[in-house]
Amino acid sequence: MAERSLTIANGRVLDPASGLDQITDLHLSGGRILALGPAPEGFEPQRLIDATGLVVCPGLVDLCARLREPGLEHKGTIESETRAAVAGGITTLCCPPDTSPVIDTPAVAQLIRRRAKTRGQVRVLPVGALTKGLAGQQISEMAALKEAGCPAVGNADHPIRNTRVKRRALEYAATFGLISFLHPADHDLSEGGLVHEGRVSTQLGLPGIPEAAETVAVARDLALAEQTGARVHFRGLSTARATEMLAEARHRGVAASADVSAHQLFLTEDDLYGFNANAHVMPPLRTARDRDALRAAVASGAISAICSDHRPHEPDAKLAPFPQTRPGISALETLLSLVLALVADGVMDLGTALARVTCNPAEILNRAYGRIEVGARADLCLFDLDERWRPAPEHWLSQGQNTPFFGRELQGRVRYTLSNGRLVYERI
Repeated sequence: MAERSLTIANGRVLDPASGLDQITDLHLSGGRILALGPAPEGFEPQRLIDATGLVVCPGLVDLCARLREPGLEHKGTIESETRAAVAGGITTLCCPPDTSPVIDTPAVAQLIRRRAKTRGQVRVLPVGALTKGLAGQQISEMAALKEAGCPAVGNADHPIRNTRVKRRALEYAATFGLISFLHPADHDLSEGGLVHEGRVSTQLGLPGIPEAAETVAVARDLALAEQTGARVHFRGLSTARATEMLAEARHRGVAASADVSAHQLFLTEDDLYGFNANAHVMPPLRTARDRDALRAAVASGAISAICSDHRPHEPDAKLAPFPQTRPGISALETLLSLVLALVADGVMDLGTALARVTCNPAEILNRAYGRIEVGARADLCLFDLDERWRPAPEHWLSQGQNTPFFGRELQGRVRYTLSNGRLVYERI
């Protein structure tokens, strides 16, 4: 349902970017925020939403969500996964380049954006490929990808083993003001591994991925970022040591940032017992010490964003013996509740937690999203901070039902989502 004018009354308006946190009214018109507080003279909204008892925050910005289209529509589609996104309060998301075909040409980027506009519910930003075909050998046409609407470039989970190629790719991306999303995993150290190398991998008899697979990659990429002056963003840190290396490099002035997948802040290698395929993720779940270090890094801002790392799968992908299962969690619909769980656990306050999924990821993308201010796009999430709920398959909107959080009690649930002033999700 699209309203040309709308008032959200009596909500707790919380904008992490400005520090605004007060009970007030919001007035929307033409897809933008017209006023905060009293309505402009003569303003008559076509709809009034009573937000008493609800938090009104900017729509969430997710730096990594695989929609599976084009190429893997049996796992998910732009229509199904953006419907799940708005149920989670997400209004902007980045689609990694490992679609089929790969997002290494303007045509594929434009195809995704066009389908998102006609079939989707949220703003979809395609991440362009750093190398052609994600093969790690030839640099992609980044100027054309930027022109086609890609705010960033990356190689998804595909390695660039030749360090000279990676250096040239980072330099080329910097030339066009593009940030490079980097997957911190050394291919040779992680190849063949399924889970974190440690106590649990030994007990379960599963091949492990050592901590060094991440730290070696982070060390190399930080050195290249410092050498080239390129802006780099580490997509999905998972180890305590990597967060320390990042913080030290940032202190020296290296233009590097990082995010963490929400599930890494709650699950550990212990969740693999019973060969739980829904806990099979990449990067792998690490130790409790790593989880606690990631939480501390998010609280301090050393890791400035939290993302869903949404990877929907068809049921068969998780039903095989563990070594044959596909990694990933269907995570759009639990992102906000997990972020709010960090508040309940005392890791950080509500404003700081929401910044990690609104204005901070928007700043990484150099986009003016994730804010509540007059003139800004009316991308908003209204949620009940106290409502408790349990995710269940019968209420799940993503095409992929591969989540370890089914049946777990979560606190905080989206009631309304508005994208560009349009009411795209409403739960009565």
